[in-house]
Amino acid sequence: MRAARFHGTQDLRVDHIDEPAPGRGQVKLKNAFAGICGSDLHMYFAPLPEGSEYPKHPLTGAGLPQVLGHEFSGTVVELGADVDGVAVGDRVAVWPVYYCGRCAACRQGRYNACRMIGFHGLTADGGGMAEFTTVPASQLHKLPDAVDLRLGALVEPMAVAWHAVERSGIRPGQSALVAGAGPIGIGVWFALKAHGVDRVIVSEPSAPRRATIGALGADVLDPVNEDLPARVADLTGGDGVEAAFDAAGAGPAIASALPLLAPGANLVVVAIHERPMEFLPTALVMAETEIRGALAYLPADFDAVIDAMARGVYDTTGWVDEIGLDGVASALQTLREGKGAKFLVRAGS
Repeated sequence: MRAARFHGTQDLRVDHIDEPAPGRGQVKLKNAFAGICGSDLHMYFAPLPEGSEYPKHPLTGAGLPQVLGHEFSGTVVELGADVDGVAVGDRVAVWPVYYCGRCAACRQGRYNACRMIGFHGLTADGGGMAEFTTVPASQLHKLPDAVDLRLGALVEPMAVAWHAVERSGIRPGQSALVAGAGPIGIGVWFALKAHGVDRVIVSEPSAPRRATIGALGADVLDPVNEDLPARVADLTGGDGVEAAFDAAGAGPAIASALPLLAPGANLVVVAIHERPMEFLPTALVMAETEIRGALAYLPADFDAVIDAMARGVYDTTGWVDEIGLDGVASALQTLREGKGAKFLVRAGS
């Protein structure tokens, strides 16, 4: 079968490899679509010190070459031994997390924050950017008839955003600020809508990204050339927003959002930052506000996103493009240049 495999920094090849066979407790999937994620981008372009080698993952034992694709959907085509509750023909999204079950996070049920966390299609053998893969049956989330396989591949990134909204504690009727209108920022906006939060401002300096999320119906502004504090004041009667979300991964996004929080509100950092930042914590003290992190997702977040998709909350118009396996390396370069939003890879092409 054909598979997009990562061999090293800026070295991605479409290889011919053997089809996998399901082991005990596993299923074999015919993959449909796999999304390209910011994590794939970091992995592809991250340089290593001279003489270094990519280490094998301490939990999964996976090393290079690695089939990519940890946000993906597919159809069950074969069952391994001792698999119950799954049938050949089921259409599924895959919760791709591997966790140790022993660390402090796992003992609290925070498997998404496991100290040894691995992801199928990133740091565990197999992945969605191949014609087939095998996964534990416990990782499957069945898709209802109203959710097609294309949407199914978006469950994973949308669950990242959903988990961030859950972490914020926001309630229906409240207000929010979203910094960044990439795929996760778009996902946060959709998740807020699903949570009954309609008073939302999206702050995004990129004109193309403003146009994309604006076409979906979002209230969006340019934080460089427009007055963000004034817009938030108008939205909230001067009270500030009950939650803010950093989906930009930029220090100024956090610094500008903190003073705009209502007393007792939260700022949730869902983006990965590549550079340190400085800020004065006085704003946190004076209004008893908080900064919280949000990492990945739990199975319940997958279920919630799939339910919202079945209710028609999500719209892929204008921000999702499809490519074949041969276009993955080019798409990674496009995303690095700040172009495009979400690329879905057709696993069989």
